[in-house]
Amino acid sequence: MRHWLLKSEPDAYSWDTLVREKTGRWDGVRNYMARNNLRAMSVGDQCLFYHSVKEKAVVGICQVSRTAYPDPTAETGDWSCVEVKPLKPLDLPVSLESIKAEHALAQIAMLKYNRLSVVPLTPEEFTHIVGMGGAG
Repeated sequence: MRHWLLKSEPDAYSWDTLVREKTGRWDGVRNYMARNNLRAMSVGDQCLFYHSVKEKAVVGICQVSRTAYPDPTAETGDWSCVEVKPLKPLDLPVSLESIKAEHALAQIAMLKYNRLSVVPLTPEEFTHIVGMGGAG
């Protein structure tokens, strides 16, 4: 199993929307590195759901429920999407500030590639953030 961080603007697609829908399509990704990350996902991989822009915090844990397939929102190009299902919310949102302040998370991909909406996490990074959110 691999671990990922998925970023979404809560106004566009929020954790609450995913929970309400019970499954969601992670589509609209138009960056080649993020697309390749989507294609590397396997069913069962766990993902942290991050609200970007305003909130800037990890708010929940979801799981890949369908591997990459052609993104139906793409009018041109070779783009992919996956489907995810919610597992559980974090007890406390884990802010970007608190992630940056953690020495153990200094090499986390979301800080190196802050514009990517899909980034890999090491198992240790995933577990550390989940623990910070009280859902360990």
